[in-house]
Amino acid sequence: MSFLNGLFNDPKYQSGDPRKPEEIDEPEIIISPNTRLPNRIPPGQTRTKKWPVLDAHGTPEVDLATWEFEVDGLVEHPKKWSLDEFMQLPAVKVYADFHCVTRWSRLDNVWSGVPAREVAKIAGVKPEAKFVLAFGYDYGWTTNIPIEFFLNEDSLFAWSHDGEPIPPEHGGPVRLIVPQLYAWKSAKWVKGVRFLEQDQQGYWEEGGYHMRGNPWGSGDGERFRWS
Repeated sequence: MSFLNGLFNDPKYQSGDPRKPEEIDEPEIIISPNTRLPNRIPPGQTRTKKWPVLDAHGTPEVDLATWEFEVDGLVEHPKKWSLDEFMQLPAVKVYADFHCVTRWSRLDNVWSGVPAREVAKIAGVKPEAKFVLAFGYDYGWTTNIPIEFFLNEDSLFAWSHDGEPIPPEHGGPVRLIVPQLYAWKSAKWVKGVRFLEQDQQGYWEEGGYHMRGNPWGSGDGERFRWS
């Protein structure tokens, strides 16, 4: 199979222009606010029509039968769910763009899953919690998120992308999606979150990546702590 045949047979390849928010005809869908900006592509980014695969250690083996999602830290009710239990929680759909710190942006994505604020509500997050540390199944990987971004209406724990289950290479069965931050904050193969009073570096943050990671930050975006 030639490269072009493989490219255009890719079901995730976007052949046309991205839809505008006003073209989304599902009234219940949550529209990520950054999709409404006059220029949806942040500074220093370029649109890709593909869905590139990037991670720190490769795709881990995740046993769906023993998969668990745990919430702990500054919460009134620490929780733990199996995959079946987690899939029964209230769900939403979110229309959002996806910005990777490696300078590509994939526009026009529809994610389905559990709202991050629903998880926080069930666990009873304490007022002193200011940050979230997300844990992945990929060999102890973590990332930190300011709680105000975690609790945004468009943040969710997604199990579906564009109407299909998220494949393992893209973080399935469940991954965190925080559309208003760079995509490394959207932890793949997520296994839980911890609510914290003080910020704590995650895997990439220990290597110098920005503690917040806002693509729309000053200049070229909040890619690194020295930028």
